[in-house]
Amino acid sequence: MGDYNLNEEEEKKLILREYRALLRALKSRIKKGDKKLIRRAFEISADAHKDMRRKSGEPYILHPLAVARIVVEEISLGVTSVICALLHDVVEDTELTLEDMQQEFGTTIAKIIDGLTKIANVVDGNAETSMQAENFRKILMALAEDPRVILIKLADRLHNMRTLGSMARDKQLKICSETTYIYAPLAHRLGLYEIKSELEDLALKYTQPETYTSIANRLKETKRERTRYINEFIRPIKEELVKAGFNFDIYGRPKSINSIWNKIRTKHVTFEEVYDLFAIRIVLDSEYEKEREDCWKVYSIITNFYRPSPERLRDWLSVPKGNGYEALHTTVMGPGGRWVEVQIKSERMNAIAEKGLAAHWKYKEGVPKPQENKLDAWLHHLRDVLNSPDTDALDFMQDFKLDLFTEEIYVYTPKGDMRVLPKGATALDFAFDIHSELGARCIGAKVNYKLVPLSHALKSGDQIEVISSGKQKPGEDWLNFVVTAKAKSRIKYYLKEQKRKIAEGGKEIVERKLSHMGAAMNAHNIAELVTHFKKQSALDVFYAIAVGNIDIKELKDFSVNGDKLVPPAKVQELKHAAPALSNEEIQRQKPPKGTELIIFGESSDKILYKLAQCCQPIPGDDVFGFITAGEGLKIHRADCPNAARLLSHYGHRVVKTKWAKNKEISFLSGVRITGLDDVGVIRKITNIISDSLNMNMRSISIDSQDGIFEGTIMVYVHDKDEFERLCHELAGLEGIITVERLEETPEK
Repeated sequence: MGDYNLNEEEEKKLILREYRALLRALKSRIKKGDKKLIRRAFEISADAHKDMRRKSGEPYILHPLAVARIVVEEISLGVTSVICALLHDVVEDTELTLEDMQQEFGTTIAKIIDGLTKIANVVDGNAETSMQAENFRKILMALAEDPRVILIKLADRLHNMRTLGSMARDKQLKICSETTYIYAPLAHRLGLYEIKSELEDLALKYTQPETYTSIANRLKETKRERTRYINEFIRPIKEELVKAGFNFDIYGRPKSINSIWNKIRTKHVTFEEVYDLFAIRIVLDSEYEKEREDCWKVYSIITNFYRPSPERLRDWLSVPKGNGYEALHTTVMGPGGRWVEVQIKSERMNAIAEKGLAAHWKYKEGVPKPQENKLDAWLHHLRDVLNSPDTDALDFMQDFKLDLFTEEIYVYTPKGDMRVLPKGATALDFAFDIHSELGARCIGAKVNYKLVPLSHALKSGDQIEVISSGKQKPGEDWLNFVVTAKAKSRIKYYLKEQKRKIAEGGKEIVERKLSHMGAAMNAHNIAELVTHFKKQSALDVFYAIAVGNIDIKELKDFSVNGDKLVPPAKVQELKHAAPALSNEEIQRQKPPKGTELIIFGESSDKILYKLAQCCQPIPGDDVFGFITAGEGLKIHRADCPNAARLLSHYGHRVVKTKWAKNKEISFLSGVRITGLDDVGVIRKITNIISDSLNMNMRSISIDSQDGIFEGTIMVYVHDKDEFERLCHELAGLEGIITVERLEETPEK
């Protein structure tokens, strides 16, 4: 339970110390009467949680206090948010009601607490009750009401991630996956870059501890050398900026561990080859009117010393990003032939980049309308999408995630109004962005006065006029060429509506047929039909029957027992996707609570499982079990490409798993190697595998081009140690450049 061991007296002192630290942080924002309210909120919270402990053993009240401090110090919110942070668990954990909160603190605070309680109930509560994606929708609903709800929730999540060490392993994996899937993208979209980076780093720390530690250590080792380089780079610029009369801060910030790891993984480079381990920031103390002009002046000073890379200039001064981020980024060739990223911004821009939404409010007063409306427009767009009656949360989640991370283009209406769309958006996306009905009736568009089809991809600076017709109806193929969440969710809604109308007819046919057979139109029988006809849902079955794709005569092969359909025996033998599992079935398939599933060990004969193809786990890998709908239990690696999605959507289907020591069984695993093409290279590789290590090889394929080869080898190994020994031996061969474990393609 952690190493917590204070007596009651020391605990009281600690709690009081934390409370005073919170008041000190708030000092500049406290108005007359605020102190009393904060004291009251603290007392209610302390009393409500007096008998509760966190997993580490410490008194629970330390958690709301810590969240309140994050809210002030790291997100720059004020008194209202602090009171809500102190009380964020009270309604959910105790007898106190929202009405009590309203009487005590007024409507605004009660509303925010209500939003936080809703989120807590759906996300952190009983994961059995609903799927994570649906919860995410509720979070966004709350966000669209009052953005402070989500900012406090992010602070809560950040504190939980910082104290994740005392949680059980399966809980850690589930919480980390939700964090990378839901909370980090949200922090990014709200402009909270510091928090986004820390959340991602902490998630990496618990899901892949070895990777995290090795990068953290390398950063530590290279710190002195890096500092020296940064100082050398900064010196001439600093002198010039002082001469030009600027007030400024200039410093080098290391990149987050997670972003370095992403570079290593996606670009297949080593730590040494990640050239931009840090970014130089120049923050100017400029008046609002002169900010942009000053940033460009600084840019010209830098480029007098260092040659810029023209394709890596990012001008977010003229047109800020959708989440309000403004800055000028350039990459220049620094001393010793290293590319260095330089970010130039004003203090106001920097505050918005670090504190996101909260700073956005603080600066709202003196800012002209277009800047201010950027975020409000995004929240408005969010409400639009959320209020659409289409309820497929999983789809929504996927589409929304795409929206969160894309680069943006800037296009114009015929009247010259600017709209921001994700990169790759088409004329049809633009039509839906203007209005859902216009999108549904769109038959084409004029881009820069030229006629183009719906699927035409837009570029920044295009001016678009939408052409519509009352006869037009959305088609399935539309989904192939729209990229925005709004367009996707509306098209799916229209298609569902059309399908629903047609399916009504099919439903009546089935009803008649079943009553004729003496079977009821109940959930069990419909599930049998869905399974038998291999469809996704009842709607699909009714639709297929209505349009004649399924012959209703096939039902004569079924027999009826009571009022239940019994499918023909031969169909039952076929393996096909089963309908969604009920909670009872999931619980039946899980090992007893508190035990771990030992793979290839004592309990392995009692529970059937398979190893997932998407990541090919081998003994020694960090793994979890996952109960699938059609194929029972599957074992995945914790760093499997699909892990984040499975753990965050279906946390309740996860089974704690660990390997038993077993040298009898071999597992298939793959290695990707690259190197210099050489006549004897294949012989050298096969010698190591077959002779030195005495391993069985299933296949080897080598592809060579311009003196460099890339190869894939599939071998049978007993465990991770053996696999790592193989990688080590291969890496030691002359002419071999990289050796890495093969990541299989993610399962669809």
